[in-house]
Amino acid sequence: MKILGLIVGALIIGLGIIGLVAPGFVVSAQYSLAPQGLYIVAASRMLVGLVLLIAASSSRLPKTLRVFGVATLVVGLTTPLMGFEPSRAILNWSSTHGTAVIRIWGAIDLLIGVLTAFAFARSASAYDQSLDRSRDSVFRMKLL
Repeated sequence: MKILGLIVGALIIGLGIIGLVAPGFVVSAQYSLAPQGLYIVAASRMLVGLVLLIAASSSRLPKTLRVFGVATLVVGLTTPLMGFEPSRAILNWSSTHGTAVIRIWGAIDLLIGVLTAFAFARSASAYDQSLDRSRDSVFRMKLL
């Protein structure tokens, strides 16, 4: 499950970087989204939320990731209920305020992605312990 959590963290980091570096691309991608694409967005949000909820117990920050998971799941569930036109209105509002709004959301995504990846990454002490075990086994082999 940690691997899925790391993949989700990497995807969120990637979305955040795109939002920071190329906000125009984000706006054009959102404008090209068809009404049927809204269901794909909702399903992907629900999938990310479920992964965070299920994998949270094997992370460094289980409570935080459960909150992220529930929030993402709720957003995924409400996306199709809200409909296409209100989603388009939110997009129009954010694009009329320039790229700053998209960049702010990109920075928030980047921070959440880094926090998620950190929570699922192997701790330095676990890495050191595995190195110690491998050194001990090599040392024992030399003694024999």
